[in-house]
Amino acid sequence: MRLLLAEDEAALADWLVKALAQSGCSVDWVADGRLVRRAMRCASYDALILDLGLPGLDGHDVLSDIRESDNGLPILVLTARDTLAERVATLRGGADDFLAKPFEVEELEARLLALVRRSRGRESARFSCGSLHYDATAKRFMLGAEPLTLTGREHAVLRTLIQSPGEPMSKPEILDKVFTDESDASPEVVEVIVHRLRKRLAGSDVQVTTLRGLGYVLEQSAP
Repeated sequence: MRLLLAEDEAALADWLVKALAQSGCSVDWVADGRLVRRAMRCASYDALILDLGLPGLDGHDVLSDIRESDNGLPILVLTARDTLAERVATLRGGADDFLAKPFEVEELEARLLALVRRSRGRESARFSCGSLHYDATAKRFMLGAEPLTLTGREHAVLRTLIQSPGEPMSKPEILDKVFTDESDASPEVVEVIVHRLRKRLAGSDVQVTTLRGLGYVLEQSAP
């Protein structure tokens, strides 16, 4: 999933970006309410995680602005204002879900997946490239009708690539999204994992291509 996080607490935002990246999510972070719509004009997101206490433009105003523009982006609100009146007002204002601080990242992930499933009208959040499919709920890859067996690192890198098929990702980007807590990770590690993934995908209609100066991209093979 590609997510937009609007949160002005830097420590919380940094933790969320890293924690969600561990689950294969790509997260863009803004700390000012006025930057939310600008970010949405520059990229397509699966969901917005919105804090109500934002500077520049309050979270309620951000929510109202998005809904008045008839944008149906799933929005999960984070707030420390855990009162019945606040929850009711937020949901009536157009939020799809509400999560009070403090919270566990596992619950946040589960709620986000549920929102994305509903918005896509599908039973599960799935990502595909050719005959390769990834079920985010089951955390499982299928290549055609067969499960694709991968190591933990291979799974993490391929998951990151399939969530943005056709979009190149540089080695530093992959390192930042996949190996945030591993001090031994290096660009050479990414090269080794990509080499292994190419072997896993050999003979299929999907390949990991190197675009010089840009990075790696997951795409369908030429017929």
